[in-house]
Amino acid sequence: MRPISRVLLAESLLLASFRLSLSVYMLYNVNMLLGFKTELKINNKQRTHLLKHSGVARHAWNWGLALTKQILDHNKANPGSKIKFPSAIDLHKWLVALVKSENEWYYECSKSTPQQALMALRESWKRCFNKTAGVPKFKKKGRRDSFTLEGTVKILGNNKIQVPVIGVLKTYERLPQIKPKSVTISRQADRWFISFRFETKTQDLGNADVVGVDLGVKALATLSTGEVIIGAKSYKKYEAKLSRMQWLHRHKIIGSANWKKASVQVARLHRKIANIRSCTLHKLTTLLAKNHGTVVIEDLNVSGMMANHKMAKAIADMSLFEFRRQLTYKCELYGSKLVVVDRWFPSSKICSQCRTKKKSLSLQERVFKCEHCGFQCDRDLNAAVNLKNAASHAVSACGLVSADTTRMKQEDFSLLANVSKL
Repeated sequence: MRPISRVLLAESLLLASFRLSLSVYMLYNVNMLLGFKTELKINNKQRTHLLKHSGVARHAWNWGLALTKQILDHNKANPGSKIKFPSAIDLHKWLVALVKSENEWYYECSKSTPQQALMALRESWKRCFNKTAGVPKFKKKGRRDSFTLEGTVKILGNNKIQVPVIGVLKTYERLPQIKPKSVTISRQADRWFISFRFETKTQDLGNADVVGVDLGVKALATLSTGEVIIGAKSYKKYEAKLSRMQWLHRHKIIGSANWKKASVQVARLHRKIANIRSCTLHKLTTLLAKNHGTVVIEDLNVSGMMANHKMAKAIADMSLFEFRRQLTYKCELYGSKLVVVDRWFPSSKICSQCRTKKKSLSLQERVFKCEHCGFQCDRDLNAAVNLKNAASHAVSACGLVSADTTRMKQEDFSLLANVSKL
């Protein structure tokens, strides 16, 4: 019986290794959707077309939002005679029958513009009913103008794209040679941008090292390797200039030419601040995802941290949630693992040398001093090393190979510390 059991054990191990290699092959040879966004090079005639389409999309959104709110109010006041909440198709049928016949300027734009706006409105209500977002709001002219086109969309050459009704649009950048089904055109200050999605294959760069990343306010990220990324802090840099430009803007006569010029200047500075912050985050997340096999971060409660009004401005300037969002899809793209440690794991209080936990640690203490072994280290660096050790112990003890190692509980790490000593 013993030789047979050994043969069965060997076959089972061989089958398990085959399944593991197959799962890893499938993990690194799948398609994922990426977004591409670039600025448009337009003339005055094309700018007028874009403004008309934005107006149609805004009008359709506001009309649909007012109608759906009336239906919800009627259902709340009359529980016995409720009206079925309309779908995006129902809203578009009513729009064609009631609104388009009275507003001829609807026919100057693509028919997909109001249709896509109503579909976006229905998705907003769906997120509201699922309690993942708030109630949709009415849109105002000149604020976040955007619209979506679908149909005959073709990329012509390197920097030209053809869209319905508007025609051929030029871009400053080279376009990927794909066939997009739809495009979204949006405005930031006085510039227009076009964006679309395309499929790409994930890569396997073959990195195996583990890095812990501790996010903060004083420094954007502290790596377990000792590197410190200060962060752009673009809002802090341009805060005084922005305050001065806003003061000049609100002292202009509303609607005048100088008021419009001041509005554009304020919007340009806001765009500059956002672009500097986004550029820093993209460079950092790409560096981490490309050069490390496993990236370990904490599950920070950013919305709860923003409740502290003394630190909310500095926290918002770092854009911590955007960092995690970018790192999530880039780790999937480059074949690396992203480990998100539970937010209650005391990474700052544990000594990275002897694993002894301190009872209390105030924010003013920037240097970690262990009372047990006498080890001294920068507070953020000690936390980053603890995050790296926690993920390394988890993978070595449990044999995890999945990239979805999230929400590790604090109790698991106390057990893993004992397991690693065996």
